[in-house]
Amino acid sequence: GLDVTEGGLRDQCLKEMIKRDTPGYAIGGLAGGEDKVSFCEVVAHNTAGLPLDKPRYLMGVGYPIDLVVCVAMGVDMFDCVYPTRTARFGVALVGTGTLRIKAKEHAQQIEPLEKDCMCPTCKNYTRSYLHVLFKENEPLASQLMTVHNISYMMRLMRTMRSAIMEGESAYIEFIKNFLICQYCKHTIPSWVLNALKEAGVPDAVLQEASSLCGN
Repeated sequence: GLDVTEGGLRDQCLKEMIKRDTPGYAIGGLAGGEDKVSFCEVVAHNTAGLPLDKPRYLMGVGYPIDLVVCVAMGVDMFDCVYPTRTARFGVALVGTGTLRIKAKEHAQQIEPLEKDCMCPTCKNYTRSYLHVLFKENEPLASQLMTVHNISYMMRLMRTMRSAIMEGESAYIEFIKNFLICQYCKHTIPSWVLNALKEAGVPDAVLQEASSLCGN
């Protein structure tokens, strides 16, 4: 008979999708407020069963850490409003997490949003200028921040792809360095560590990253 348990329904759905032999597969229905442990379980379940020679597209995801974790679990492509939506509120995505340009500390800073970023915003505008634009509710503010945030996400994916192509050791090193940068002032969430461990990242690497962060 039909297995109506949650796991059984997942398996049945996966099998039926694979039967369709489509050019690629989309994983949807996530990023709707579920806890991160459940989120990772669903993603890992799907990527483990989908064909290796076809792209896996995770819909509506996500934050930079989501991309890093889900790529490790076998996802290839993503889409999300997060970079553009958060830009409208004056939040820049940077290697160390996020930067809120409306904060007073940025009012006199003449450096770019991110030192090594080559996007048009970082090449031509200072933090202080962006701070003023947002304080004055200028439409240009969110446009410039959007350019930077999308550039950041594209650079993140390109860097990940290059590390994967270079080999396992380079890819593991990328993950370690990403975690250290992103969580330099915070504790690496347990769901991140557990998901990466399940995906095959050595525990020693994760422990090293944790020791250099707030863990």
